[in-house]
Amino acid sequence: MDSENPQTFETQAETSSPTNIVQKVRRNLSFKSKWAELNGAMGDLGTYIPIVLALTLAKDLNLGTTLIFTGLYNIVTGAIYGVPMPVQPMKSIAAAALSNGSGFDIPEIMAAGVCTGAILLVLGATGLMQMVYKLIPLSVVRGIQLSQGLAFAMSAVKYIRKVQDFSKSKSMGNRQWLGLDGLVLALFCACFITVVNGAGQERHNVDEERNIRRKRMRKIMATIPSAFIVFVLGVVLAFIRRPKVVNDIKFGPSAMEVVKIPGHSWKEGFIKGTIPQLPLSILNSVIAVCKLSSDLFPEREFSATSVSVTVGLMNLVGCWFGAMPCCHGAGGLAGQYKFGGRSGGCVAILGAAKMVLGLVLGTSLVMILHQFPVGILGVLLLFAGIELAMSCRDMNSKEESFVMLICAAVSLVGSSAALGFVCGMLVHVLLKLRTLCVP
Repeated sequence: MDSENPQTFETQAETSSPTNIVQKVRRNLSFKSKWAELNGAMGDLGTYIPIVLALTLAKDLNLGTTLIFTGLYNIVTGAIYGVPMPVQPMKSIAAAALSNGSGFDIPEIMAAGVCTGAILLVLGATGLMQMVYKLIPLSVVRGIQLSQGLAFAMSAVKYIRKVQDFSKSKSMGNRQWLGLDGLVLALFCACFITVVNGAGQERHNVDEERNIRRKRMRKIMATIPSAFIVFVLGVVLAFIRRPKVVNDIKFGPSAMEVVKIPGHSWKEGFIKGTIPQLPLSILNSVIAVCKLSSDLFPEREFSATSVSVTVGLMNLVGCWFGAMPCCHGAGGLAGQYKFGGRSGGCVAILGAAKMVLGLVLGTSLVMILHQFPVGILGVLLLFAGIELAMSCRDMNSKEESFVMLICAAVSLVGSSAALGFVCGMLVHVLLKLRTLCVP
């Protein structure tokens, strides 16, 4: 035993040496395929843009600062994890801000983000998050993933079918069939992505010679960055819809300042923002993300401790400067993987683009985003949601499927991941007790 200790310490020293750290970062940020990684970077925008746009219009969120900080988060998480780990706005906090009128403004939003981040940091640093991750059964995790995936898909269909007023978080009338943001455009984009990307990667045990032509065709299709093409089309249409938007652009970063949070804002932020957000962050931003990451990248190890700590640190830093509270999300990871993201370079590209836009255009970018066809955002969100929901197809036994569906149904109908989690755990325990009592 004693003779092995020096070798162990030597190995740890080599692993933590600056040279090895640099090599690991380079490896994590290296591209598997340039076009595929670029295409994958678009997979999270269907969630990111609507929420950030709504808060900028309704609550005067500093879009420039949010872009700079979230871009930095993207680059750092890509370098740490080496997979397309997403950075998404905290949805429950955003929903609280958009539904509470003038009683929940920027100070309350940032207070909620700081409190949520601090709790997640403590849970991660103490090892409690890793313990929770090991104790929660897979069927319950799949139920949370299924509910989130279907929730994304239903929101996406709403974006496609209905005209949206993001500043009021409301759907208006039915979308017109024709036009620069019509149903025909959205359906065309959905069909284009379906033809190019298909339903996703599957393993096929087929004869090589008979299918060589088909494989060659698939290889060509895989090089087409469908989501990137659709997103660029949306940017072009945004300028066509309102050419004078160019006059509203002001170059230069937005003024960055420390947000002053009075005492009552801490109370309101914690009660209305942190309490509903915390279960979602623990279950979807940490537990479900770790499980999905392990499923998609089995050769890598993901710790609930490190994911929880990174989410906590992001918010303990950025929220003080007015950046939107952020977390990781299983839906964003599924979306980026769906469109080709396979490395940390995928989110690093996105992060660099966010930082450039934040520094060059600042908050004036909201004028362009306001004209972006919402139907196209709905299409991107739809595929991200479906990809996340499809990760639950490994529930082979009837018992596992039963627990998963109970958890998903309650989460969707009650609009609460926490309630679905409690019900899923309860059903899981009851089924185990039944197995023990009834041979």
